[in-house]
Amino acid sequence: MRARMADIAKQAQVSEATVSRVINDRPGVSAETRQAVLTALDVLGYERPERLRKRSAGLVGLVVPELDNPIFPAFAQVIESTLAQHGYTPVLCTQSPGGVTEDEYVEMLLDRQVSGIVFISSLSADTTSDRSRYQRLLDRPLPIVLVNGYAKELEAPFVSCDDRVAGDLGVVHLVALGHRRIGMISGPNRFINTQRKLQGYRAAMKREVGLSDAEIDELVSLTLFGVEGGEVAAERLLSKGVTGIICASDMMALGAIRAARRRGLRVPEDVSVIGFDDSALIPFTDPPLTTLRQPVAAMAVAAVRSLVDEINGHGAPHSEYLFHPELVSRNSTAIAPARAAVPVATPAA
Repeated sequence: MRARMADIAKQAQVSEATVSRVINDRPGVSAETRQAVLTALDVLGYERPERLRKRSAGLVGLVVPELDNPIFPAFAQVIESTLAQHGYTPVLCTQSPGGVTEDEYVEMLLDRQVSGIVFISSLSADTTSDRSRYQRLLDRPLPIVLVNGYAKELEAPFVSCDDRVAGDLGVVHLVALGHRRIGMISGPNRFINTQRKLQGYRAAMKREVGLSDAEIDELVSLTLFGVEGGEVAAERLLSKGVTGIICASDMMALGAIRAARRRGLRVPEDVSVIGFDDSALIPFTDPPLTTLRQPVAAMAVAAVRSLVDEINGHGAPHSEYLFHPELVSRNSTAIAPARAAVPVATPAA
């Protein structure tokens, strides 16, 4: 023990007596010196005494649908960091095809006596799913927060990106560039996020372009989420002569670009493509993708604060916090082909 004390004192540049006071949690040591000794313990690989260990306020489950789409790791990273700042230890649960289901993860988390659960794009977003699974958690009562998974029948805090605004912003951007044949690609209509994006898209197409419901229906292509789904849906829209495509995710947008190039079309000269999410690598795609950015950091922090308030009995409002997306204009959108071909008039001599 004497040798250990000497090593720690040397590392922290204090006396052995000071190390002894810190280890035995005695007064008479400044906060700065105490931290220097604790850091020396960590650096030298010595285990801190039980009374000096930082205690976790508890475990919090974080359930995400997948990690293939970069937007989900982005949410998870900020939520985990924010939970740690509040003293909670996050338990990440990632689903995969044929793997552990959301319900199975929840049972595992309950067995570990978590203090609460944050769900990202969970089954609650599926309007045909059984939402009673979440009601049973609320009835325990267990604090939960649902990110991008609004369900009106649940009395819980929701944090969502405003998908209606996203659909509207995409149309307005393309119309400003002269596009009129603007298609929309999204996932299955049973998802609340799809329904909301379509509501925004339809309202904007009526207002900005003057199309009827029947005409708009021809420009909507619903498919599976992901690159492959975006590619298939874009094929259908390109065959109808669209010059602009709004996609419900960046991954779908990449699929749309692939479909356009396979037809020999250039992006953005022949067809403009807009994504949704704006995860970290999207600015480096070819071409850099114009997209509707989810405010991930703000949404993640709001989700954690709502959950912590619930855990502490402060009762966060049982309502939906809507965060506006931001249109980030890059190089996958440009002036519509027909408009770009119109010669510029020159003044008479």
